Amino acid sequence: MESATYPDDLLNAARARHRTYRTLAGSPPDAGTTALRRRLLRLSCRVFWHPHWSTPSASTAGRVALRSRARALESGAP
Repeated sequence: MESATYPDDLLNAARARHRTYRTLAGSPPDAGTTALRRRLLRLSCRVFWHPHWSTPSASTAGRVALRSRARALESGAP
């Protein structure tokens, strides 16, 4: 299967969303995580409403592949 290509800004937003989520998940409940939750919401909206998804080749599978690619990049995989 051919690897999907994503615009740099979309991939960067997905990576930032993944980092923010991991930081939020590892924070203690009383750590004042409002800023992190707001950042996660902004990044999620940016990824979800990106113009890339309005192209004919975009699909739900593409969203899953983007999430997997962002996670792999954050963990140091090529």
